[in-house]
Amino acid sequence: KQWYQRRVAITAGECVLLLSSFRLISSYSCVIFFLNMASNRAEKSGLSRDIQKKLEAKYSQDQEAQCRAWIEEVLGEKLSNSELGMHNFQQCLRDGQILCKLLNTLNGEPLVKKINQQKMAFKQMENIEQFIKGCKIFGLKDGDIFQTADLYECQNMSQVQTCMFAVGTVSQKNGYQGPTIGTKISKPNPRDWTEEQLKAGDTIIGQQMSCYKGATQAGMNIGKNRNIID
Repeated sequence: KQWYQRRVAITAGECVLLLSSFRLISSYSCVIFFLNMASNRAEKSGLSRDIQKKLEAKYSQDQEAQCRAWIEEVLGEKLSNSELGMHNFQQCLRDGQILCKLLNTLNGEPLVKKINQQKMAFKQMENIEQFIKGCKIFGLKDGDIFQTADLYECQNMSQVQTCMFAVGTVSQKNGYQGPTIGTKISKPNPRDWTEEQLKAGDTIIGQQMSCYKGATQAGMNIGKNRNIID
């Protein structure tokens, strides 16, 4: 009887293990299925197609060349595809590894603790998501950051360029001394006025107070005179 009970318990445990394995395999299959759908997206039509064309028209190869040169100089390594072009640039950044390395280098301390080296789609998308989270910690505004699909599915590469320039701008503000890109953020320049200077300003009549070096409206006519004929 005891042997029978132990055998039933072992059989039940094996069933639970098999069910758990089946659920994991099913979940993994679903993830792969949806990622394949995303990578093989149907061609857009109608309004969506017009919007996509406008987004692609905003892409600048001149800005791409600046981004490429800056990334290679900061990291000290060449990008995988040296040919200019929106899709070529997307392939260089698609796995997210270059972006994570770039952000860690500019910050000095790693904002992205773990960079996935696998070629699986969801691992590459995870790198991009980690980069986006790191950008927010680095100091970028939400309007300067792209979404994962913008890069991974090449939906809005012009926004990726905007993000690269914003990263370069914020890196200057954070004290990075290496190569830079983008505009330089202005620094505050506070002024300390004395009481005499502040009082002297009270004696000056502003130009918005209808006084400008004695000028008046004398002699000005607006429109024709009104003639009344009896």
